Amino acid sequence: MTPRAEYPRPHFDRSHSWSSLNGDWDFRADAEPGWDRTITVPFAWETPASGIEAHWLPVAWYRRRFEVPEGWAGRRVVLHFGAVHHEATVWVNGAEVAAHRGGYTPFEADVTGALRGDGPQEVVVRVSAPPDKRDIPHGKQRSVPRDDYDGVCFTPSSGIWQSVWLEARPATHLAALRLRPAEGLDAIEAEARVAGPSPAVLRLTVRGTGTEVEVPVEDGVARAVLPVAAPRLWSPEDPHLYHVDARLTSADGVDEVACHTGLRRVEAIGEDLYLNGRRLYVRGVLDQGYWPRTGISAPSDDALRHDLELARAAGYNLVRKHLKLEDPRFAYHADVLGMLVWAEPASTGRFSAGSAAAFEEQIAPMVERDGNSPAIVIWGLYNEEWGLDWDVPGDPAKQEAVARAYEVLKALDPSRPAVDNSGWTHVRTDLLDWHYYDESAASWGRTVAALLDGGQDDFPVRLGPDFVVRKKLAGVPGLPLRGLPNLNSEYGGGFTCVERAWHLRWQTQELRRHDRLAGYVYTELYDIEHESAGLLDFERRAKDLAGVDPAAVNAVTTLVLDVVPVAPGRDLLSASGEVVVPVRVSHHGDGPVSGRLRTAWTPVFGPAPGPEAAWRDGPRAEAKPFLLGAPAEVRAALPDGWPSGRLHLALTGPGGEVLARSAVDVDTRTDPVIGDDPVAIARTGNMHGV
Repeated sequence: MTPRAEYPRPHFDRSHSWSSLNGDWDFRADAEPGWDRTITVPFAWETPASGIEAHWLPVAWYRRRFEVPEGWAGRRVVLHFGAVHHEATVWVNGAEVAAHRGGYTPFEADVTGALRGDGPQEVVVRVSAPPDKRDIPHGKQRSVPRDDYDGVCFTPSSGIWQSVWLEARPATHLAALRLRPAEGLDAIEAEARVAGPSPAVLRLTVRGTGTEVEVPVEDGVARAVLPVAAPRLWSPEDPHLYHVDARLTSADGVDEVACHTGLRRVEAIGEDLYLNGRRLYVRGVLDQGYWPRTGISAPSDDALRHDLELARAAGYNLVRKHLKLEDPRFAYHADVLGMLVWAEPASTGRFSAGSAAAFEEQIAPMVERDGNSPAIVIWGLYNEEWGLDWDVPGDPAKQEAVARAYEVLKALDPSRPAVDNSGWTHVRTDLLDWHYYDESAASWGRTVAALLDGGQDDFPVRLGPDFVVRKKLAGVPGLPLRGLPNLNSEYGGGFTCVERAWHLRWQTQELRRHDRLAGYVYTELYDIEHESAGLLDFERRAKDLAGVDPAAVNAVTTLVLDVVPVAPGRDLLSASGEVVVPVRVSHHGDGPVSGRLRTAWTPVFGPAPGPEAAWRDGPRAEAKPFLLGAPAEVRAALPDGWPSGRLHLALTGPGGEVLARSAVDVDTRTDPVIGDDPVAIARTGNMHGV
């Protein structure tokens, strides 16, 4: 059975004329004399799935034989590689046909001239994957010598790690087709790039709409506007796609390619994000694109889709694919499912003119390959000054590198917001995002409030056990700290899964407290190797989250409690067991929401009780869209004889339906500072602007 047998390039689909070369290839390390091993493509040679599991191998060779399908006579035969880490040289029948540098970007070679008659052909690939990766894009792959961020890096994935395939096309053919929504969202703007020796005419058809346009090709380019009557906009709620069939006719024959896109517009207007003119609040999760036995290659097409479905089930509307140009079928599944994507290239490990140039080399292929995807709503670039030696404010050359990368990206695609250096020290950006990790619920809340209220423009970052620095939001003088959408794009705390669930609940509610925030990205969806920060384990199995439901935490409508929690299992301390909890509603829907707050008790860490439980009615609460509601006081007391318990809170609608959920754990074993007060209200004054 051929691994990863699906067509690899759904945004530029020539699947009517292709042949997969995935499967068994001959393999040898550079110093080995013979081809006595077999590797399974497309899995990196470090992985169990490859059958090799060779580590720190700097150079290796691949070989396989193939036959050209009989029906391709008279057409050009093209060999495609989805991605090879890091540098590849390719020969067909002994003739060099391609040389490519860059472990995350695709490349191709017209091999027609190297073919020999009928029968078997031979392809050989030499791959260089240097252990010292610091000057090349490698994302989270470990380097020797180590990167400064080695503690959050993983096993390298070297060699061929995306699909290899053949296609047939005429000598004059479509090389690219760019599709973007028109300004009025009532048409698709198309730009085709054509290569080859002959004059050609391009016909574009939007399936199911009656729209068909024919345009000549001039100087290798054809442009057209494809009107769409009664347009149906793409959104997470209705991920409608428009499929465009391109037919290029020339004296060399006919070339046909199918593409798709969606009619949608994403905008940063002032401090808010909008999707199709509606306010967008980002509820995102970090996804690093690693799997237990296959490294950075997805084990199957279903695995890519499944990760998106898991993110949606946890209440998220966006996935930030971190420091990796993912398999293009990931964006395709996001298009179909309606999951928003933040896409970004792989990072380098230290700053030099060469490493900055290598980083920039990824930008144009990223936009060309994935730019038609309506799901991608944010482009990222650098991350936390990785590859910039963590010193953007102190070095004009690094500031220039960040600004130049931003300008290159925006020149290629001005239709999406772009982040220049995610998390720290921005130079030129459309979104003001920041990464803040803190194990203290109290200081977390204070710092978030100060950042969003304008009280400070820096925050602490722990770079080592005893090494804390303060990172500024602005990496250059004059960068505006107001007037841009503001996002916390990495956060999370706790060593155990119980602690992480506790921080997920309380830290997320603190972010929801501030109307100025345009969204967040939680770190992260699943564990990877030694990194146990996920909501799921590495195998994508559920973890013990101590009764915390991420879907309730990340819902469109949530409850924000005016509580500074003490510790997991002991959010509120009250000697008498009586509590007063001010509860607010955070709502990001289209219209206002209101309902009645109800309460029920379970043991600490207990799951939310069902409708048959002994729920008690409380006050009414309400909120307008994107405006935190006023507090409604909920009064409750632990059941007789209970030393502790979990107070579940639910906002219910007129029919008893649950609109939002939260919980608070109450413990009668008080600390001395609480004393014997009969009522404990854990939030007082205006610590968080309440």
